[in-house]
Amino acid sequence: MVDAVLLIAFGGPTESHEIRPFLANVTRGRRIAAERLEEVAHHYEHMPGGRSPLNALTLAQARALAAALARQGAPIDVLTGMRNWHPYLYEVLGEMAARGVRRCLGIIMSPLRSEASWDRYQQDVAGALARTGGVPDVVFASPWSTQPGFVAAVADRAAAALREVPVARRRSTPLIFTAHSIPVAMAEASPYVDDFTWVCRSVAADLDHPRWSLAYQSRSGRPEDPWLEPDVNTVVKRLAAEGERDAVVVPIGFVCDHVEVLYDLDVEATETARALGITLHRAATVGDHPAFIAALADVVLKTP
Repeated sequence: MVDAVLLIAFGGPTESHEIRPFLANVTRGRRIAAERLEEVAHHYEHMPGGRSPLNALTLAQARALAAALARQGAPIDVLTGMRNWHPYLYEVLGEMAARGVRRCLGIIMSPLRSEASWDRYQQDVAGALARTGGVPDVVFASPWSTQPGFVAAVADRAAAALREVPVARRRSTPLIFTAHSIPVAMAEASPYVDDFTWVCRSVAADLDHPRWSLAYQSRSGRPEDPWLEPDVNTVVKRLAAEGERDAVVVPIGFVCDHVEVLYDLDVEATETARALGITLHRAATVGDHPAFIAALADVVLKTP
C-alpha cells in the first residue's frame, strides 16, 4: 500500500492577476504570438472572478477520494499537484518528503493518453523529484478511463443534460462527445483516439442512446499543422444544416471545469449554436461524482 496519493493536474490561475504569469508558464519555450496570449487571457477573464476553478475542483476531488478511502479502512492522505501553477509538483512532493512519505501513487487526471496529456506529466514529476532528492518514490496509476465508475459518472452527467431536452425530441437528440484536439502526429503515436472512442461508445451504450459522434475542441498550435478533427463548432454547424433543434455536448476529455469547458464550450460553441438556432446543452464534467471517486478509490486500493 502507498503512503499517499497525488492527483496530478494541469493547474490554472486562482486570481485574475495570475492569468498572464500562468500563461507564461504554460507557453515557456514555445513561439506563441503575444496577440494569441492576450486572446487566451481574455478567455480566462470571461470566467467568474477571472480565475480558473480547476485547482479548487481538483482539491474537492482529492478530499472526496480521501473520504472514500477512509470509509474503506484505508485512511491515506490525498494531495494535489499542478504542472503549471501552485501548488507545483515539486512543492507538494517536497512537502510529502518532509512529512515522511516514502511511496506515493500519482494519478494523472486525464482519461485519454497522449504525449501531451500523459507523458509530459510523468516527465514533470521526474523533474520535480530531481529537486526533492528522489523522495518520495512515485508510482503511477494505470490508465483508468475503462473503469466502470468513470463511464457511469459520464453517463449520469450526460443523462442529466439530456433531461433538459423536451421529451418528444430527447431520444433523437445527438450527443457530441468532445476531447481536446491534439496534433495528428501525436495522436498517431498514442492510444488517445482509441481511449476516446472506447469511452464514448461505452457511455452511449450505458445510456442506450443511438445518436452520438466524436468531436474535438480547443485546438492551438500552428494553423498549417494538422490536428484532430472535426472541431465541435463544425459539428454544430452540420447538425444545424440537418435541421436539429438540440444537441448535448459531453466533455469526456475533461474531468473538471476549466477554460476549455467554460469558454470554448460554454461561450464559443454555445454562441455558434445559438446563431444557428440550436440549443446546446452542456453536460457537467464528472468532478467529484461519487461513481468517479469510487473508481479512483478502486485504483488506489488495487495498487500493490
